[in-house]
Amino acid sequence: MSKKPIKSRSQQKEATRRAIIDAAISELSDDTSFATLSLREVARKAGIAPNSFYRHFKDMEELGLTLVDESGLALRQLMRKARQRFKKNGSVIITSVKTFMEYTETNANILRLLFHERSGTTRALRTAVSREIQYFIVELTDYIQSIGYDNDVAYIQAEAMVAIIFSTGAESLAAKPAQRKQLELRAIKQLRLIATGARVTYLDKD
Repeated sequence: MSKKPIKSRSQQKEATRRAIIDAAISELSDDTSFATLSLREVARKAGIAPNSFYRHFKDMEELGLTLVDESGLALRQLMRKARQRFKKNGSVIITSVKTFMEYTETNANILRLLFHERSGTTRALRTAVSREIQYFIVELTDYIQSIGYDNDVAYIQAEAMVAIIFSTGAESLAAKPAQRKQLELRAIKQLRLIATGARVTYLDKD
């Protein structure tokens, strides 16, 4: 009978840290924002004593900042993959919107964190979410530039597109399946209009 490998101290610490992060995310809902979570609730969900929390995070704000950073990174990586999928088959707008909507359905609490804290009461978290959104805009700007637009047109287009995507995601969290489909189709139409407008503007400029 094989024995389970013994975790090193650093592995145990990382596993507990991960449990705290996952616990905080799992406690979020339409009625519970990160700002209303208590340290005790998170510790209980993670299966640790409240005092043990401080071995991994200075306070709840630091945990919140970690959640925002991880959530933003995960979502950006997902959208990069969506653009790579487009290169093989299909429309970049359709592929990106469908990918984003699938993510909001399977990772609703991560999106709740970003949407709630974007206008939340904690300044540090608001700033962190704004920074993550800016990362999205910059990455999309780079992509749009790569298909032939100058920086100004690419940035304005990216900014408008990211605003629509996040607004659609926020609406989708409380939507029923049929409503989600309508939101998805609406977002695709809106993004196509922006792309068409940017193309016309760019051509007129020439």
